[in-house]
Amino acid sequence: MPARIRIGLIGAGANTRSRHIPGFQAIEGVEIVAVCNRSRESGQRVASEFGIPQVLDHWEQMLERDDVEAICIGTWPYLHCPVTCAALEAGKHVLCEARMAMNAAEARQMYATSQAHPELVAQLVPSPVGLPVDRFLPELLADGYVGEIYEIVVRSLSDHLADPSLPLHWRQRADLSGLNVLALGILNETVQRFFGDTARLVAQTHLFIPQRPDPDTGELRPVELPDHVAVLAEMASGATAIYHLSGVTRHAGPNRLEVYGSAGTLHYDLDRTLWGARAGDRELQPIPIPPEKEYDWQVEEDFIAAIRGERPVRLTTFADGVKYMEFTEAVHRSATTGQVVTLPLE
Repeated sequence: MPARIRIGLIGAGANTRSRHIPGFQAIEGVEIVAVCNRSRESGQRVASEFGIPQVLDHWEQMLERDDVEAICIGTWPYLHCPVTCAALEAGKHVLCEARMAMNAAEARQMYATSQAHPELVAQLVPSPVGLPVDRFLPELLADGYVGEIYEIVVRSLSDHLADPSLPLHWRQRADLSGLNVLALGILNETVQRFFGDTARLVAQTHLFIPQRPDPDTGELRPVELPDHVAVLAEMASGATAIYHLSGVTRHAGPNRLEVYGSAGTLHYDLDRTLWGARAGDRELQPIPIPPEKEYDWQVEEDFIAAIRGERPVRLTTFADGVKYMEFTEAVHRSATTGQVVTLPLE
């Protein structure tokens, strides 16, 4: 029989309800024993929906429980660092939602605390956009499909923020999200997973809709984080990377990761479609992902397997999280100062 593992939920937003809770409840020997959400009422709704026996009022109470071995943190980023560090100090394994922290300093603090407790599992929810090609794309690159990589283009455009009447979202508040902007961090995590680290960058950001209605009062309040980001970066490999992210672009077409090299081209549409062409080909053609190379969401399974000692954490480690948080902060620093920023940050 597999070792029994009891989970406590701190924060139960959309991703926790749609992914983490069903994922944990599908694993033999795993039980979710308690939940603590922003209010007791919202926590009770989650408990009733998923059959969770206990609802707590404060997240600190979760760490005091002897019947909880692991914590799943599904809060907004402002609580990721304090809850993670406290949970590790309390002897609990930690799975923390993406957007690791508010800034690079908090990310480093989380990583240092995890290093001080090597007997505990510390895992971040990985960027989902690269998962479908996680086992296949590295093989294409290693086999020389594109040759020497010259340019990487990351395109993430939508109109989800184009309507100025939409209420202010927590992702647009610096007190809740820190320096995290749009999907910048998780896209950089995907890039660094396949292509390595960023060496330096220069960035520009813009806020096209500076005010939005408060979701509680309806009164206009300032938007604190940009709705447009452009980044020009140099990779440690010598390749150039270009990021274009926006929430106010209507009819923008598919979001895509493009790779251009000396011998060929790969385009990965973030809807799971992979395209390619080699030197001499007339146009891009779809590249089927072999069934044995298909990879999808298995975050909860990976977390439990790491706790049980079956395999180490790969997607995603706290060390990798520090890198994408440093990239995120470097973009903020460059956009604020107009200067080139070198990575890793001093």
